[in-house]
Amino acid sequence: MNTETLTDQLKALNGQIKDQAPAEIFNAFAEQQRVLDATAERSEFVQAGDTLKAFTLTDATETPVSLDDLLAQGPTVFVFYRGAWCPYCNLTLRTYQQQLLPELDKLGARLVAVSPQTPDGSLSMKEKNELAFPVLSDIGNELARKLGITFTVSESDREVSQAVGNDLGEVNGTGSWELPHPTVLVVGTDGVVAFADVRPDYTTRTEPAAVLAAVRGLR
Repeated sequence: MNTETLTDQLKALNGQIKDQAPAEIFNAFAEQQRVLDATAERSEFVQAGDTLKAFTLTDATETPVSLDDLLAQGPTVFVFYRGAWCPYCNLTLRTYQQQLLPELDKLGARLVAVSPQTPDGSLSMKEKNELAFPVLSDIGNELARKLGITFTVSESDREVSQAVGNDLGEVNGTGSWELPHPTVLVVGTDGVVAFADVRPDYTTRTEPAAVLAAVRGLR
């Protein structure tokens, strides 16, 4: 098992992408990261202490999964990610499976991943990374928007994404270029958010150790 911190792995990945991608593409994405971080509406983000309202999403087999279903089985860690096309998301979910999932199992907690992709996209993500936890579809970002963690990709950034083969309107099945900021929520069985970490700079993510500390702190 890879025991490197997630932060170190992400830095290494970013370096690889910088070495391999055309400079104009890498620089455009780097500017996107800077702008997203600078302009994010942080006051709108879900906060620790908020109570989640009932919702139902679908898993990779198009089976409905409700908040009540999840919390009936124990505290739940929700990981909002951008999509299977995002290399930072792929690395993060693989690391969570390796370093986080076994410890959550010991604590009686669940791990689920959520993105705006269609169930087909969720299935691709699950199969590609051999994920052993549910991957759910938040079609139209309905849940993520209620949590205040979405943004709309700018026209210039859409052109860059399309240049590398990512038409997110098509991937998400709605024509919309709205995405969630990468986010981790730890939610107790009472539906109250105990921990919330939203990352507008999508090249950074929540360390497994921080998630485990939050789960262990639940009463």
